[in-house]
Amino acid sequence: ACVCEKNKRVTNCRVENGRCRCDAIGSGVTVDCSTLTSKCLLMKAEVMGSKSGRREKPKDAFEDTDGLYDPECENSGAFKAKQCNGTTCWCVNTAGVRRTDKHDADLKCNRLVRTMWIIIEMKHAERNAPLNAESLKKFFTDTITNRYLLDGRYISSVLYENPLITIDLKQNSSDKSFGGVDIADVAYYFEKDVKGQSIFHNNAGLNISIDNEEVKLEKTVVYYVDEIAPEFSMRSLTAGVIAVIVVVVIAIVAAIVVLVSSNK
Repeated sequence: ACVCEKNKRVTNCRVENGRCRCDAIGSGVTVDCSTLTSKCLLMKAEVMGSKSGRREKPKDAFEDTDGLYDPECENSGAFKAKQCNGTTCWCVNTAGVRRTDKHDADLKCNRLVRTMWIIIEMKHAERNAPLNAESLKKFFTDTITNRYLLDGRYISSVLYENPLITIDLKQNSSDKSFGGVDIADVAYYFEKDVKGQSIFHNNAGLNISIDNEEVKLEKTVVYYVDEIAPEFSMRSLTAGVIAVIVVVVIAIVAAIVVLVSSNK
């Protein structure tokens, strides 16, 4: 037996060809523990975990199929383009985020549209002096390449505008190497780390420490931008924000993900 350092939501771990391989809970798909597990398989495992009563839901939690739903995954771990909850169906992008209105089961989702750009925007708590921009950039670049194993060329920028920290991850379908880490998976691991629900086996969340000083985040928002604009009915969108498909606001304290369609 072996320990799956990168994913605690697994079972039946064994060593094959010198690598630790385990079965993802909920789907039974074999995952390679030396790299990140795909977001689709992780969501499926999380839904299974909440169904079996291991995790108590917040009492006043608003249940919406948009945040966490029980996804249909390909054997590769990718999301299927069409996702359904009973008789209601919608199309998703490679990050598993809804990109159409909800329809009945006849809905056609011709292909899985790639999320090519993910913007992670964090706001840190008030502080006496601003952070050092270079140290901050180094911290997040090192974390994303070492902890989440993303090739550094996909980090297009780490920007600091006190108190906002913005990380841009860009990766076209042609860029992604076979077996390489996907930016959608990185964003999901990061989101869970920030919320104190780390997927890593040792449960140690991400300690954001810059120049030996811990940085507290107040709010984190994730924007997903797809190669093709989403197909929401115009009622719910204002012109100009069509490109940004969905904003996931990570409420750090309450640890509840709120999804809003992009009407700012």
